[in-house]
Amino acid sequence: MRAWNARPAGVRPDPAPARGEVVIAVEAFGLNHAEIYFRKGAWGDVAEISGIECVGRVAADPDGRFAPGQTVLALAGGMGRSIDGSDAERVRVPHRNVVAVETALSWEALAAIPESYATAWTALIGILALAKDDTVAIRGATSALGQAAVNIAAELGARVIATTRNAARAALLESLGAKEVLIESGCELAPRLRERHPEGIDAVLDIVGNSTILDSLAMLRRGGRACLVGFLGGGGPLALEPVFAMPSGVHLSVFASALVTGSPSFPLAEIPFQAIVDRVAAGTYRAKPARVFGFDQIREAHRLMESNAAGGKIVVRL
Repeated sequence: MRAWNARPAGVRPDPAPARGEVVIAVEAFGLNHAEIYFRKGAWGDVAEISGIECVGRVAADPDGRFAPGQTVLALAGGMGRSIDGSDAERVRVPHRNVVAVETALSWEALAAIPESYATAWTALIGILALAKDDTVAIRGATSALGQAAVNIAAELGARVIATTRNAARAALLESLGAKEVLIESGCELAPRLRERHPEGIDAVLDIVGNSTILDSLAMLRRGGRACLVGFLGGGGPLALEPVFAMPSGVHLSVFASALVTGSPSFPLAEIPFQAIVDRVAAGTYRAKPARVFGFDQIREAHRLMESNAAGGKIVVRL
């Protein structure tokens, strides 16, 4: 089995599944910013092989829950952290982190879906309880996760305010369903948003991170909800005195998708993957990969991801 990690790609033994696990023959996988932190050692010891999501065919399932050759997607479940990840020809994944789907989408198109849409759906629907006619700001909206969130929120019937650092990407966000686009310029956005929405808005999905979350809270009406789901602006500790830094009556939550997706608290059964795949196939959700690389180009793919210049999901095809 060929596999990739921070050192040169090489040959590893094929993984053998235990009970409760599935081995997947990987056809393609998406890259995620979490893997930058894995590679740099920012999140402590991680597995030798990186990668937290993939699509492919079932190669082995001792429990018989999945049929050999069945099309599946997989995400999280410790991949890339506590067990070898999906940046390989074969990966061993817990059952609860594998979902079967039926689709005519290409492997490249299918690989753009799992992590981005699972995270966006859970944060928007499961945590923020977004509903039709709600107003939601999505910060970091041109990222793969951000574009998925715009798709989901707009199709739901919410009014989407999308933010980006690049004004040239405003047209892209509007084509995905954003009704307003605000440009992140290093200054606080809340005062500008409040000029248009004096009473505040219902929800904020913050993918930028600790550098913007307090400003995001200032956008909310009383009873409004913010969910922190990413660190596009970098990580690090957040100094917070809640009484003085948070507006009264607002709610702050986090969703660490790479750590909890597929757990008993956040089961994959809550995410309608087949419906999401069908909406992508029908063009309702626009989830086409921004770039597709071959397995031997994975270093170039990581460099592009780290530059934040991809403008969407980066996919690697085996």
